[in-house]
Formats: sequence, C-alpha cells, structure tokens
Amino acid sequence: MSQTESDPTVIQLIKSDPNVELSANRTSLSFERTRMSADRTLMSIVRTSLSLITFGFTIYQTFNQLAMKGLLPDAHRTARSLGISLLVLGIVLLIMGILGHLRFGRELTMRRERLYSAHLLHRAIQYRATPTFVVASVLLFIGVAALASIAWRIFG
Repeated sequence: MSQTESDPTVIQLIKSDPNVELSANRTSLSFERTRMSADRTLMSIVRTSLSLITFGFTIYQTFNQLAMKGLLPDAHRTARSLGISLLVLGIVLLIMGILGHLRFGRELTMRRERLYSAHLLHRAIQYRATPTFVVASVLLFIGVAALASIAWRIFG
C-alpha cells in the first residue's frame, strides 16, 4: 500500500497536477457562486411578483369595498381591471422566473457533469430545491388562489 492510500491527510490530486487541482477548486467555487447568484435573481423576481400580486389584490379589494358602499360606483370596473391585471402580471412573472430558474439549474448541472466526466472536478453535485425556490412555489400558489378568489366573486 502506498503512502497516499494509507494517509487520509494526503490530497488526491486530479491528474497528479497541482495546477489542475487549483483550477478545479476555483471552478467548483465558481459553480457555487453562480448557483447562489441564480437564487438571488429568483429572490428579486419573488419580491417583484409579491409586490405586483399584493398591490393588484389590494386595489381590487379596496375599490370593491368602496363600490359596495356606494362611495365610488364608477371606479369599480376600472379598478377591478387594473387589480386583476397587476395580479396576473405578478403570477406570469413568477411563473417565468421559476421556469427560468429550473432551466438554468439544469444547464448548470449538465455543465458541471461534463467537467466531472472529463475528470476536471472532484465530485458531481446534484443541486436540490433551495428555500428560495420553495417560497417562490408557495407564492405562486397564493397568487393563483387570490386570482381564483377574484374570479369566483366576478363569475360565481
């Protein structure tokens, strides 16, 4: 048995080259930074979508209540259209953000797999759903439920 096999503190170099090893470590960290950047992008999409969804729902509810009390009977239809439009825009933005995040994650995983297959990285990593992705999915459900609630009031 050689010294490298018996001593766990000895680092197994990729292709027995320290330069390749350093490059592989930098590349691995670069993948992690890129993944975190994708999460930050999704977070900004979630913030924007949340603003659009809540603002649209609030406009709809506020003017609906004012119209029911007879204070602004003429503004009801315009406010309803604006509120629903903002709500739908927020939902569409969130769907596009989630789908883009999933596509980007798949592409990043495939790129990392190609480098791992070429023995330029130590290990393959499968990226899992992040808390940001879970929150985006829950917000999408809430937005669709809000839209369904409004549709139920209008058509039900």
